[in-house]
Amino acid sequence: MLIRFIVKIHNMKDYKKYYILNAEPSDVYNALTNAATIQLWSGDPAVMEAVEGTEFSLWEDSITGKNLEFVPGKKIVQEWYFGDQETASIVTILLHENKGTTSAELRHTNIPDEDYDNIVEGWNENYFGSLIEFYEL
Repeated sequence: MLIRFIVKIHNMKDYKKYYILNAEPSDVYNALTNAATIQLWSGDPAVMEAVEGTEFSLWEDSITGKNLEFVPGKKIVQEWYFGDQETASIVTILLHENKGTTSAELRHTNIPDEDYDNIVEGWNENYFGSLIEFYEL
């Protein structure tokens, strides 16, 4: 008797980029972790609290996941959900003070190939793009 196993292999990609924001790291951290502030710069209600182990939701559930680690003013680590993906997709944002501004270092690992282009566009236009515009006002 021959048994065949069909294994669906997902190729994963990583994304890394730096963004400069015209604000102090503590302000950027609050803008990324406070639901009311997220709504101000994103334009949509958010479910977020800076508590490890809590789940979050942004852009009407377009982005959902679990908060893994917080270091106030310095670091945010989250798991982003992509369907039934076996390997966790991890987002790490490190905030560095840079002459009165913030250098935000983004690392997003294990992005499914089929979602990669949309995720990169979302980071650059909707997520950090909107946040950069928010601080330019």
